[in-house]
Amino acid sequence: MTISRRNFLRTGILGGCGLLIVPRRVLGGQGYTPPSDELTRAIIGVGGMGQAHIRYPGRLLAICDVDRKHLQEALELAGPGVKGYFDFREVLARPDIDIVHIVTPPHWHALMSIAAARAGKDIWCEKPMTRTIGEGQKVVEAVRRYGRIFRINTWFRFEGTFYGFGTTVKPIKKIVQHRLLGWPLRVTVSGATGFDWKFYWQGKTYLPPQPVPPELDYDFWLGPAPFKPYHPHRVHVTFRGYWDYDGGGLGDMGMHYLDPVQYLLEKDHTSPVEIEVDAPQQHPDACGRWRQIVLRYADGCEIILDGQNQRKDVPFIEGPEGKLYPNLRSNIPGLPEKLKSLPDPEPQVTDFHRAVRERRKFALNEENGHRSCTLVNLAKIAVRLGRNLRFDPERQVFLGDEQANLLINEPMRSPWYQMME
Repeated sequence: MTISRRNFLRTGILGGCGLLIVPRRVLGGQGYTPPSDELTRAIIGVGGMGQAHIRYPGRLLAICDVDRKHLQEALELAGPGVKGYFDFREVLARPDIDIVHIVTPPHWHALMSIAAARAGKDIWCEKPMTRTIGEGQKVVEAVRRYGRIFRINTWFRFEGTFYGFGTTVKPIKKIVQHRLLGWPLRVTVSGATGFDWKFYWQGKTYLPPQPVPPELDYDFWLGPAPFKPYHPHRVHVTFRGYWDYDGGGLGDMGMHYLDPVQYLLEKDHTSPVEIEVDAPQQHPDACGRWRQIVLRYADGCEIILDGQNQRKDVPFIEGPEGKLYPNLRSNIPGLPEKLKSLPDPEPQVTDFHRAVRERRKFALNEENGHRSCTLVNLAKIAVRLGRNLRFDPERQVFLGDEQANLLINEPMRSPWYQMME
């Protein structure tokens, strides 16, 4: 049965009125699928990245998008047996779906993650995890309350070459974990160390209203975001250039770049206490460039985001006892031999389907993912306000800056804000 938006709000199927949807694997008896069988999936948001999720592991049963062209293209790619939807709540109402992939613009990530958790689904969410710090807190609470398994779709802390660094994170973790560089550490994320902040994700400051194309439900695409007249530059690929939906290159690449750094610095359960920023004044709607951002922890560790690539031949990580450059170049004597003799980092659960079957936390989950997304959101807020900030990582609030605290929980349009409660 199709669930209309009005019926959804009246009945509270996925709201705070109680969980009415029970996943098939906890039902038992007829229709129960044993853990050894293939898990089933749905994808919400099937633009460019969403279409890539079609080939991810598991049996795909459903896809959803508010753009009919995207939906039709994805259905053709997915093949027979996959059903298309325009309303994500209809997808969540299906008891035969185990995992929901959330591949929408970031302003939808928190709402859909919370609704999926309430519906008894495990969640595979694109980065950034949430658009605001407060949304991240709500996702952590919901995943914990409903006993779900959650992952962020960035993987560099546990596999793959770490961008231009020329190696995986594993040997870097060994170097840091065994204090071969000393402590505290300074990490520099810049073009000189293999990263690109993608400043081409900038919004336009003058967008004359245009007719909404017939295939797009623009009001539903906006969802919780403030209403702004339609212009094609706001949606689909270029949405990243607007604060309402993302945060420019910080939003696009921040978790890819900074989550492994957080892991290396052993900061999965905390956040920086100071944020220093050097940036031109930002437009209130359109994301712009910035020059440098420094995120500083209470123990003196620093993460420097170099937006102008001014630092040449800078080490990626520097401590009082050594420096480490891309391709594991270092001034530490005998580093290759030392690496061979050191024990590996603690194993992580890096197969999401295994995590779902065994009900174990995935390597990059809602808790450490929220903290790495908070790095991104702290940087975004400092850039938007154009000033240095102090942050309490325990209470997750700014100190002495009410304007900054207003950006922790930004208003959402009705009726969508009700899904956060």
